[in-house]
Amino acid sequence: QVQLVESGGGLVQAGGSLRLSCAASGRTSSSYSMGWFRQAPGKEREFVAAISWSDRIYYADFVKGRFTISRDNAKNTVYLQMNSLNSEDTAVYYCAARLGPPLGTLKYDYWGQGTQVTVSS
Repeated sequence: QVQLVESGGGLVQAGGSLRLSCAASGRTSSSYSMGWFRQAPGKEREFVAAISWSDRIYYADFVKGRFTISRDNAKNTVYLQMNSLNSEDTAVYYCAARLGPPLGTLKYDYWGQGTQVTVSS
């Protein structure tokens, strides 16, 4: 089992930045692919970014160079740096892990509880 705990969410003004963290514990392994997803009120959970064990990175189109995903295997932590935030980025952000290549779908083995990001305009 792998436990994931997100942190770093909060309230930020439009145009601002936040850095989300996801700390993994339990049967962690650098072989896991890690992903970030988000879910806005009344909407389905959607893919944001993912990073493989070999640091191959994938982003959703709407990221448009504003977000950066990274990982620190020594700390079992993955990060999501979010810049130029706007009101459409308001959502609960979830961290996820899976053995195997990163995916842009919800087919991940483990999920965190989420952290709220609210962008005020």
